[in-house]
Amino acid sequence: MQLWLCCALLVFVAGGCLAQQPRPCKSPPLFEGSFSVVAQNGDFLGLGKQSYDAILKRIRIREFVMAGNHTEVIDALLLYQEKLMYQIDYKHRTCQKQALIDEFHPMEIPANSTLLGQVVLGSLSAPGEGVLANSWTGDLPEVKGWYAMTFTEFGCFPVGLLYSVPKTDLIVGSFFNNIRGIEDPSVFIPPPFCDDATLKAGEGNFFSVFF
Repeated sequence: MQLWLCCALLVFVAGGCLAQQPRPCKSPPLFEGSFSVVAQNGDFLGLGKQSYDAILKRIRIREFVMAGNHTEVIDALLLYQEKLMYQIDYKHRTCQKQALIDEFHPMEIPANSTLLGQVVLGSLSAPGEGVLANSWTGDLPEVKGWYAMTFTEFGCFPVGLLYSVPKTDLIVGSFFNNIRGIEDPSVFIPPPFCDDATLKAGEGNFFSVFF
């Protein structure tokens, strides 16, 4: 009797958890993953990898970019605590250093976001065939735009991102192959040939890495 009662309570609690309204979440403080980004009516395509450190507020982005007839390899290190951004060229062993003007934005769903709905990426036909994810939307008042984001329900990893930004039209991003932790922490250390880099005129931010 007691065993039956315990099982019934477990089923009741599990059902209640599944029925809960999804809440805004924050990604793991340390993770790496790949991404693709399309913008400017398809005239811009980027494929790359990011390393993300929310503890010390650092981001490393390595990306292959195709913009119109132009192709380029971008390697950027954003150090928000130092307010510096490095654009690194290993081929020519050169480094550009700029002041970083924007604030660090954690990889998360903002608390004032509106839930669009919960979706399954893949299938629910059998275990392991699908991933449960939540889609959210909200405004970007600083650029007079809006966003839509999709993060996994478990783990809170980014899956998809849509920005509507006036200057660059629509920005569509996809994230995949995410893993917890940083495989090589030295990705956040500028290479030795950056030691003599002088501060370049002008200012940089996260979006200037791409556009």
